Amino acid sequence: MVKGAPTVARVSVGTSGWSYPTWRPDFYPAGTDPSGFLAFYAERFPTVELNTTGYRLPAEDQFRRWAEQVPDGFEFAPKLPGHRLRGIDEFANRAHALGDRLGPVRVSLKNARDEGILELLLGSLDPTLRIAFDLEHPSWAGIEERLAPAGAARVNDLDHPAPFRYLRRREPPDAEFAAKVRAAKEPVYVYFRHDDAPSAPAYAAQLRDLLA
Repeated sequence: MVKGAPTVARVSVGTSGWSYPTWRPDFYPAGTDPSGFLAFYAERFPTVELNTTGYRLPAEDQFRRWAEQVPDGFEFAPKLPGHRLRGIDEFANRAHALGDRLGPVRVSLKNARDEGILELLLGSLDPTLRIAFDLEHPSWAGIEERLAPAGAARVNDLDHPAPFRYLRRREPPDAEFAAKVRAAKEPVYVYFRHDDAPSAPAYAAQLRDLLA
């Protein structure tokens, strides 16, 4: 379990994805080739959600190429669809090709509460992965106490014990949200969700300023 003093230095702020041509010219400079988006992004933020892995699993070489484009300390947060149980081992093998650039893994479960699926995932996923369960259905309320002993967290939960925090947000940050992030004693990852307009990187920069 990663622990440390509750300082802003342990808050990693980024966006949900980076490969969006519509973010030119307000975020990416006009004329920037998409092949240069990731390197430009990684100069400004320390982490990003890797959503493409939720639709198809890229080849191992692709993970290595992503890792080569970012500086030391940068972290990718891959997405794993929880309903796709086949290939979990292969997901872990390929994700580990990111090396020390591998951050938390977001496991998305959209259906109503099914603790059998949860237990299967907890028992099948590589125990070295930091797992954040994105449980959208309200029937999952109260499951947090099961996650912490397994070293996992629930997305957007700041109220229960957890080894780290994983927050996703579409709205701009305000002083109240920044205060909650600052008060967390665990490492915190905050991702602003994608829109066609470059609001996500703008909001991420705003939160960084609020925390400064």
